[in-house]
Order: sequence, then structure tokens, then C-alpha cells
Amino acid sequence: MALVDGWQTQGGAVAVVGGTDRTVLAVGGDVLRSSRWASVTKLATALAVLVAVEEEVLDLDEPAGPPGATVRHLLAHASGLAFDEERTLAPPGRRRIYSNTGFEVLGTFLAKRVAMPFERYLYEAVTEPLGLEGTRLEGSPAAGLVGPLDDLSRLAAELLAPTLVAPTTLRLATTVTFPGLAGVLPGFGFHGAQDWGLGFEVRDGKWPHWTGSRCSPATFGHFGASGSFLWVDPGIGLACAALSGRPFGAWARHA
Repeated sequence: MALVDGWQTQGGAVAVVGGTDRTVLAVGGDVLRSSRWASVTKLATALAVLVAVEEEVLDLDEPAGPPGATVRHLLAHASGLAFDEERTLAPPGRRRIYSNTGFEVLGTFLAKRVAMPFERYLYEAVTEPLGLEGTRLEGSPAAGLVGPLDDLSRLAAELLAPTLVAPTTLRLATTVTFPGLAGVLPGFGFHGAQDWGLGFEVRDGKWPHWTGSRCSPATFGHFGASGSFLWVDPGIGLACAALSGRPFGAWARHA
């Protein structure tokens, strides 16, 4: 736990969660201070979509987004949509193009299907049942959550031992979807196999990588531009969640 004690950020906080009882094993910093989750928001959005799939409100393979794309394509950043604008750069299933727009399209699609604002469904499906009392959506389903590390660590615990969806559903979501698609991992460069699950980035064989050198290929999660990250290594039953006052960068490789 010395890594937690020595983790230096500006106004940051970090927690390690582990075990089948999903216990917080170590913590550093102010766990109650709210920060922007940035793109770590996508994990909660993906979880809400998975809940909707299990409720049979959505189907992963129904059309959504640009022509030829599905809910599965949008979750896996394989729809062909550009990063932050509603135009397509490739046919669905051809390239891994990391897309905030794709998640915004997905949020709108889900909201229409459940006949309520996306933020309300996110609250009912994810944040309220997990007890994320200090977290709220301020903007996009791609990057709009704001909340404390205490809540982010609860999300980490859920991803270690799911209660909102079946374990088989989470395993599907954290397994590489459309394997072998090339793409760019923001901040870390091009990968010939830019592996992603259903909203969850899968480390697999990528290097350099923000999860660091000790995590297994099965590690999944997300990072955000605000200096946030959440990763889960199912092989060792550990998760690490962090919020920071520093923009995400090279420092995170040594966090």
C-alpha cells in the first residue's frame, strides 16, 4: 500500500478495493471531495445500458447510430463516428474510433426507449442502487459525472462483484468486442489491436498503457482527461479508483 501513500496529485484521492466482499483496502486523499469523472463516466453509462439490456428494453444488436451500426458498435467505439462530431469516419466494425459522440447518441437512444431523460434512468439504474449519493450528471453521458472518490470506489466494487447485472453480462462487456480493430488510445498512441469491450477498455496486450506494468491483460476500466481513472484486474481481484486535480498524462503511468 506504499503506492497509495506516495501517490502525489494536486487535490487528488485514490482507493484500492479488493476481495469478494468488495472492501476498501487502502485509501489516500480526501474521499469526499467532488471532482469531474470525465470519461470514467462512460463506465456508468455502459452499466446503465447493460441494465436496460437485461430488462429487455434494448438489444445489443438492434440498429442505433449511423447506418449499419448497432448498440454494440456504439458501446465498443466501433460505430465509425468521429470523436466529438456527428460524422462518420469509417463503416461500422472497421476501425476503433474513440467517440464521445457515440456515447451521446447512445444516451439519447436509451432515453427515448425508456421515455425518460437519460440522467433519470442513470440514477434509477445505477447511481441510486449503488448508493452514489454524492454523484450527479452535469452534461454528457460520455463525460458528465461529478462526484467524490467514495462513490467512484463503490462503482469499482460493483465491477469486481456485480449486483446490478449478471456476472455473465459483465464478463461479456469486459471481453474484447470486434477483436483486431486498429485505433488510437488517447494519450498513448496507435495500437494495431485497440481492444475494447462494451464501454470498458480492455488492456489485453497494449503497451504503453495507463494501468501500469503490473496489471494483467484481463484488466479493464477507463481513464478521464480530468485525471480520473478506474481499473479492475479480475485475475487478482483488485480495483483501483482515482480522482485528481491534474489533467491525465504521463504521470499516471507511475501512479
